[in-house]
Amino acid sequence: MKLIITYILLIAGLGGLAVSSCGKTSSGAGRENPVDTSGTAVIKFDTLDHNFGAVKPGEKIGCIFKFTNTGDADLVVTAASASCGCTVPKFSKKPVAPGEGGTIEVIFDTSGREGLQTKTVVVQSNAENNLVILRIMADIINRGTNK
Repeated sequence: MKLIITYILLIAGLGGLAVSSCGKTSSGAGRENPVDTSGTAVIKFDTLDHNFGAVKPGEKIGCIFKFTNTGDADLVVTAASASCGCTVPKFSKKPVAPGEGGTIEVIFDTSGREGLQTKTVVVQSNAENNLVILRIMADIINRGTNK
């Protein structure tokens, strides 16, 4: 049930981001355009989940999600939106040729958080599977408890 609610909130949040855009993404000016648009790009991640395990509160932890363009046209990641301001995704908007790969780096700030945390990053691209949800998990153990 929590997963369904998370997905509903995620979709609603994406709609809000699309409408407001908060000035965080450029309108397309100065972006590199894909070279090959005659086929279809397909984004395939090595893994969709990363579990940091037990961490201390206040740590900034990160991971890298690797992907490959398994399609036959250039792939362009256009956005990566986190479910929370404590999670920051970083990515390149340069086209990824068929057979080549790229990364999405995700940094999670555990400050002010406690217990099991699950955060999502929605990756948007020009791929056939144009929305992909990545998930990070961490169990934030407060020093004052004996977990």
